[in-house]
Amino acid sequence: MEPTNDNPKMDPAIEEYAAFEEKVKRTVFIDNLSPLATESVLKAAFNQFGDVTSVYLFPNYIEPNNTACAALVEMRTPNQAENIIYEVSNSPFMISGMPRPVRARAAETEMFDDRPRKPGRKIELRWVAPNDPEFEVAKKMTALVRKHAAEADFLMKHQLEEEEKLAKKQDLALQAHHKKYKLLESVSGSGPNGSANQLAQHYGMPFGDSKKFH
Repeated sequence: MEPTNDNPKMDPAIEEYAAFEEKVKRTVFIDNLSPLATESVLKAAFNQFGDVTSVYLFPNYIEPNNTACAALVEMRTPNQAENIIYEVSNSPFMISGMPRPVRARAAETEMFDDRPRKPGRKIELRWVAPNDPEFEVAKKMTALVRKHAAEADFLMKHQLEEEEKLAKKQDLALQAHHKKYKLLESVSGSGPNGSANQLAQHYGMPFGDSKKFH
């Protein structure tokens, strides 16, 4: 009599896809990113919600510098991923001084370039010949994709130009505020050598803690 195996080993393909589905549950899709966003910036921003396992920036192949505007952020647990979605959906979440809040939603299997083939799923690929009834449909789809790519490229360039202008404005404003602060500091000072303190003593007027100078 042959022994029975009550716990047969799971098919490797099924096991691989199950692990992938768990990864999807731990991952958040982040978009509306600034073209200036980097992997380290995103890690620092989302580590406050838990432990970031990995960050994948979607390359934009139609833009010369492959500037990303979306990313997949994988967390250690599904609960951490859900917390990010809840917080970002209920209040504006700005990353590292970026000019607009990001958006977050649950990741989907189709978003992963390295996703394994789903067990039991069959995909048939074939060339469409000019005399095929679907040839005209394929041509229209190709033209539509090219049009969309051109529009996306234009919008990305415009967006990057606007954000560079905003960054320069913010830098100039910061420098102006710093100069004002230094000027006020030199005038008021924190001791008797400040210009305002010296004038107050000269004219016998109280300034700040005048008891120090009596």
